[in-house]
Amino acid sequence: MRGVKRAEEQRRNVFLRRALILAGAQAAAFGFLGWRLYRLQVEEGARFATLAEENRLSARLISPPRGRILDRNGHVVAGNRLNWRALLLAEEARDVTATLETFQRIIPLSEAERARIERELRRRRRFVPVILREFLTWEEMARIEVNAPDLPGILIDVGTTRVYPEGEHLAHVVGYVAPPAERDMDGDPLLSLPGVRVGRAGIERHHEAVLRGRAGTVQLEVNALGRVIRELDRREGIPGQDVEISIDTELQKQVRARCAEGTSVVVMNARSGEVLAMVSQPSFDPNIFNAGVSAAQWRQWTAGRSTPLINKTTNGLYAPGSTFKMVVALAALEARVTTPGERIPCPGHFDLGDTRFHCWNRFGHGAVDMRSAIKVSCDVYFYEMARRVGINRIAAMARRFGLGVDLDIELPGVRRGLIPTREWREQQGQPWSMGDTIVHGIGQGFYQLTPLALCTMTARLATGRAVQPHLTRAIGGRPVRGARAEDWPPLGIPERDLRLMRDAMWAVVNEPGGTAIASRLPATQGQMAGKTGTTQVRRVSREQRERGFNVQNLPREWRPHALFVGYAPADNPLFAVSVVVEHGTSGSGAAAPLARDVLADTLQRFRISPPAPRIAERS
Repeated sequence: MRGVKRAEEQRRNVFLRRALILAGAQAAAFGFLGWRLYRLQVEEGARFATLAEENRLSARLISPPRGRILDRNGHVVAGNRLNWRALLLAEEARDVTATLETFQRIIPLSEAERARIERELRRRRRFVPVILREFLTWEEMARIEVNAPDLPGILIDVGTTRVYPEGEHLAHVVGYVAPPAERDMDGDPLLSLPGVRVGRAGIERHHEAVLRGRAGTVQLEVNALGRVIRELDRREGIPGQDVEISIDTELQKQVRARCAEGTSVVVMNARSGEVLAMVSQPSFDPNIFNAGVSAAQWRQWTAGRSTPLINKTTNGLYAPGSTFKMVVALAALEARVTTPGERIPCPGHFDLGDTRFHCWNRFGHGAVDMRSAIKVSCDVYFYEMARRVGINRIAAMARRFGLGVDLDIELPGVRRGLIPTREWREQQGQPWSMGDTIVHGIGQGFYQLTPLALCTMTARLATGRAVQPHLTRAIGGRPVRGARAEDWPPLGIPERDLRLMRDAMWAVVNEPGGTAIASRLPATQGQMAGKTGTTQVRRVSREQRERGFNVQNLPREWRPHALFVGYAPADNPLFAVSVVVEHGTSGSGAAAPLARDVLADTLQRFRISPPAPRIAERS
């Protein structure tokens, strides 16, 4: 019996211990569960509520409309229009590759489009939409909607695209936009949105920051699969600001209609510095860049010598030729190496040691003073002036007229050109010779200047002030510059010297014997002043001269460039112009008539009443 009781007691003790262990384990489990519930409900309740809310809500950025570009009369030259497009949201697609294959059977994609899509899918996060196709037609949208169940992650969206109503007429000034590249990513999340464009050239690029605007947000309620149920909140972005430029579109069209290929023209308000027209031929259609430039189109643009993508007015570099002679004359007057009345004999050539430098008039001009030397464009006179003054003084005077320096105009990549000096030549590893100085006295040699710089020089000659060319009139409706001549500082050149240059430029056009006498303005529009220029692109040998060289017998690409600079009205300058006709042969024959017509169009466009004409008293 005792053994039975002992065994029973042992079983009871074992059971009790096991029961206590089980009860302890249960208590520990319930305690841990209670602690976890406390953590989830009390300590981390707010965080999990936020996560749950974020699963229910989807916030997306909204691309704002890009600011417009307007001309001086309020005409839209860069605007926006609606663009229906198909987007792919990778995080909502079960199988991106399969979805793309299905979409391609409905809307065919080229190899280039497919490569772009795959590149963007790799580069962007899965929640950022990728554009599959832009500019959808109604038929294409209908096909996508009908097949929507087989296209998870694909949605049709409406955005805006850039449009340039004037096409080729203003391409070099306004520029164009294109999708952002890696180098454009500056931390702005707006740049990751589909359809966003950034400025690539012209005003579009210079004013990118104000034209872009700021992104808005839209808050959507979605289900567990990410499908949109409803829109909860929307905060529109800040649209880009409008930019008003100084270009007159109608004048630009008139000027461009007069220009052949290889011609560049700049028209400027000589007092304010506002650029009224800027034409570079040939041009291109900036609308092409919206949908992407094809390989064939790019080959067409880059294959020939016409270079339509280059703005010749700001990036084309040319020797100024005789249009530079006023600068040499002013340098001589400032250095006091001559007087206006000193007469220099011109036998048709200038000898320096064993080297002979020819005048364009092989028979010579006789004895000429400064005024008549500019009027008839005597090379020998300016050979002698350059010899006396030296290249460094000529360069210093040129820089005061905006040549070879940075010009404050709102276009990217504007070239400053080159005004050589003795030190510059020595840095090239070559000594500067007196022969170099002689050649530079007539605007040949190492000079490299843009048509914009030549127009700036002309405006400064006409006003005596350091006029700066500019294109921007207002941003967001607020003017950004003054428009009075007194806003610009004086050049520090005696007025009597400037009057002499203006009088000589008047004689070039209006007196018998002037190189541009055939290009006078119509009597009803008053008078203009100016200077012709012709610059060689290929050296003429002595043998050719002796045989009676005729430039018309040369291939076109070997013929000289034709230049003209001028302003009008002559006695009250308002407008300055520069013209460069590549391989135009003669400044008086090709550039001066074009400048006359351009100034006539400008005077008529701005309804300028001509002052009483000056009578030519000298021959």
